[in-house]
Amino acid sequence: MPLIEILMLTAGLTIVLFYWVWVYAVKIENFSIIDAAWAACFTVHGLIFYNFAWGYRPRRLLFLTIIALWSLRLTYFLAKRIKGHHPQEDTRYRKLRLEYGSNYKKRFLYFFIFQAVSVSLLTLPMVFAFTNATESLGAFEWAGVACFLISLIGETLADSQMSRFKRQAANAGKVCNVGLWRYSRHPNYFFEACIWFSFYVFMLGTSGLAWAIYAPLTIVILLVKVTGVPPSEAQSLASRGDAYREYQKKTSAFVPWFPR
Repeated sequence: MPLIEILMLTAGLTIVLFYWVWVYAVKIENFSIIDAAWAACFTVHGLIFYNFAWGYRPRRLLFLTIIALWSLRLTYFLAKRIKGHHPQEDTRYRKLRLEYGSNYKKRFLYFFIFQAVSVSLLTLPMVFAFTNATESLGAFEWAGVACFLISLIGETLADSQMSRFKRQAANAGKVCNVGLWRYSRHPNYFFEACIWFSFYVFMLGTSGLAWAIYAPLTIVILLVKVTGVPPSEAQSLASRGDAYREYQKKTSAFVPWFPR
């Protein structure tokens, strides 16, 4: 299948899928499900790229595997969290409801379509790696896999440590500063960024893909400035107050480092 048709297929299918996710979100009155849908769609794109691109099969299979491992783990984690909080929405979406006003359903549809487009933009450079017909895997690709595995373990460990901390009744209202959270206030976001840079390193194994750097940089900006750290910090300050302010003084915001 020609490259342009592959891209049109993934973009079109993603918009349709996100439309039906929006329909379901309206039905259950919980727009938080967009987070899990967003994560899951990367596996959908990877499967399409794997089946319709013409690159070296072992490379296609390896790239699909690491994309799917990240995507499905994150989908499961987010879906479990959303289900546990339902019918209460994530703070971000409660704020958007207030911002959108009485026309919130239509405005959320636009938001969902924008998220569908964002998936296609982020996976755009990936398809070129799937078309790489070079019949060998190079140093960049193996380095990308190694970086990915370390980052996936780090993100999974951070999420597991936070979940374990929250499950203990004695920790209610306290700040999680154990394990990786002792060295970073957001180790899960840090390793998420590292995963995207590992995808980039893998793609450097395909000639001419240096421009793909925009994808991990976009994720870093979103995590640090928009959807990650800022709302999480605001929520923690509101719920934990001075205890979290003290934690902020001692602990690195993003990159893990020794406490001050």
